[in-house]
Amino acid sequence: MIYWYLQEVRDFSMDEKANNTPQIDNLVHDFNDVKPQFFTPKLLAVFIVVILAGLGSGYMLSRNTNSTPISGASGENNSSSISTGATFGSDDMETFSDIAEGELAEGGIEDEGQFHLVRPGGESQNVYLTSSLVDLSKFVGKKIKVWGQTQKAQHAGWLMDVGKVEVL
Repeated sequence: MIYWYLQEVRDFSMDEKANNTPQIDNLVHDFNDVKPQFFTPKLLAVFIVVILAGLGSGYMLSRNTNSTPISGASGENNSSSISTGATFGSDDMETFSDIAEGELAEGGIEDEGQFHLVRPGGESQNVYLTSSLVDLSKFVGKKIKVWGQTQKAQHAGWLMDVGKVEVL
């Protein structure tokens, strides 16, 4: 490396002595001749691999749910066809470890929960419920047992995100 540098310096100084003008042709490049390539074959291959990986992981994640939908094959299921002892939702007891029983009624308290469980002891014993896994509207008026995760609430005495429902 050092030998090459010294050789270049010697050649440069000899050229300068020969014509009294420094030779800088190889130091300046014309950048206008270079055309930008946005979609090179390598970049296109990377895009295809990323898209296929995203589709594959999304498919695998969608098949790996432990939830049981409440609606039947037709998409509709009335509450009278739900039998006693039937369970719906996730089997993840680690996440949904809190349990409550009561009769399901519509309505929350101060915008907390869409439903509530009516339990013995009066209104102060109500459990206010919300759920992204189970359609609780199918159980209104039924005595149920719910497994869920307690959430922080401002007005409700007990606010729960329901993951599993059993009809009693």
